[in-house]
Amino acid sequence: MPLPEEASPPRLLGLLRQQIRYLHYSRRTEYAYEYWVRSFIRYHGLRHPAELGHGEVEAFLSWLATERQASASTHKQALSALLFLYQKVLHLDLPWVAEIGRPRTLRRLPVVLSGEEAARLFDALDRLRPGADVAAGQVARAASTPHALLARLLYGTGMRLLEGVRLRVKDIDFDRRAIVVRHGKGGKDRVVMLPAALELPLREQLQRSHALWAADRAQGIAGVEVPFALDRKYPRAGLSWSWHWVFPQATCSNDPRSGVHRRHHLFEGTFQRAFRQAVEVAGIDKPASPHTLRHSFATHLLQAGYDIRTVQELLGHVDVSTTMIYTHVLRLGGGGVKSPLDALGSGAALAGGAGGFAPVGGTGAGPGVDMRHGVASAHWPPAGRRIEEPAAPYEAAGS
Repeated sequence: MPLPEEASPPRLLGLLRQQIRYLHYSRRTEYAYEYWVRSFIRYHGLRHPAELGHGEVEAFLSWLATERQASASTHKQALSALLFLYQKVLHLDLPWVAEIGRPRTLRRLPVVLSGEEAARLFDALDRLRPGADVAAGQVARAASTPHALLARLLYGTGMRLLEGVRLRVKDIDFDRRAIVVRHGKGGKDRVVMLPAALELPLREQLQRSHALWAADRAQGIAGVEVPFALDRKYPRAGLSWSWHWVFPQATCSNDPRSGVHRRHHLFEGTFQRAFRQAVEVAGIDKPASPHTLRHSFATHLLQAGYDIRTVQELLGHVDVSTTMIYTHVLRLGGGGVKSPLDALGSGAALAGGAGGFAPVGGTGAGPGVDMRHGVASAHWPPAGRRIEEPAAPYEAAGS
C-alpha cells in the first residue's frame, strides 16, 4: 500500500498567515501585513525577501514616502509588516533594524460635530434610502434601515464602527442599561451605557433581526460566526438567538475563511456609503466619517463636565494621554479661550485700504497708536525706517 504523499510546505504568505494567527493578531492586521509583504515583493521584481536586506527595505519605504506620498501612519504600518516578516516568519537576525529611519507621527486634532450638526446628520440618515441618487434629490423614507439607529448608537456610546456592527444580542442588557463591547481594539472588553432614547428603537431592531434569524433556522442556513473554537466546544452556539447579530446583513454570503454560507453582520462599507451621502444631504462642510461620531461623543461628554478618566474608560483607551487630545478641542474651540478681539466690543472694525488697521476707539489709546506694531507714537514710522508688513501664515510656514 503506497504511503500518502506529504503535503507541500506552505509558501511565504501562508507562513505569514500562520504566524499572525498563532500570535492571535486581528484579521485586519493579517490583511494589512499580507498587503505590504506582497507590495514589497512586487516592488523588487518578485525576489524572495530572504535575498533582500537593509538597502531594499529602505528603498521600498523611501518609495512609499516620496513617490506614493504615504502618511506617517501608513509608513509605520508597512515597516511593522516587513519587520514582522523578517523577525517572526523568516527568523533572520537583523542588525540593521536600528538604522531604519522611522517617521515622526504628527498628532492631528479630531473632527468634531456640534450637537446641531449631529441632529441634522441623523435626520438625513432617517430620510436617506441606501443607494439613492443624492444629486437627483431622490430621498425617501426608510424606517426599516438600521443606518440611522447605528449612527445614533455610535454617537451615544462612543463605540467604533466595527464594534457597533459586531454587536450581538447577548451583549445588550436592557435591565442594567448597559452594552458590553466584546473584543474591541487590542482584544479588550468594556462596558458602555445604553442611551435611554435608544431603548425602544433597539428593541424594534431586535425584532427585525429575530425575523431573519427565524428564517435562517427554517431554511437550515449555518449559524453565525463565533470567535475562536466555540463552534467546536459548543456546536449550536452559532445557531442560538443570543449569539445572533443585532445588525445583520440583509442577505447571506460565503465566509471568506471557511467558505461556509451564512449570515454576516452589516458590512462597514454599506454604512460608510450611507454616512457619506447623509453628510452631503445634511450640508455638513467637515470631513466627517463614522469615527467622527466617536470623537463627538468624547468631546460633548467633556463639555458636559464629566471627568476625563470616565471618558477614558468609556472609550477604552489604555493611556489617558490618548483621551487628552479632546481637551485641546475644548480649549481652542468656541467654548474655550475668548479672543481678545471679542473683548474690544462692537467698535473693533477692520478698515479698508492697504492692509492697515483703523484706530480703535474706546480702548484708552491715543490717535497715534499703530496697532500693527503695538507701538504708541505720535510720529510713526520713525524717520528713515522702512515698515515691513508681517508675512501671511502660509508664507511664514514656508509652504
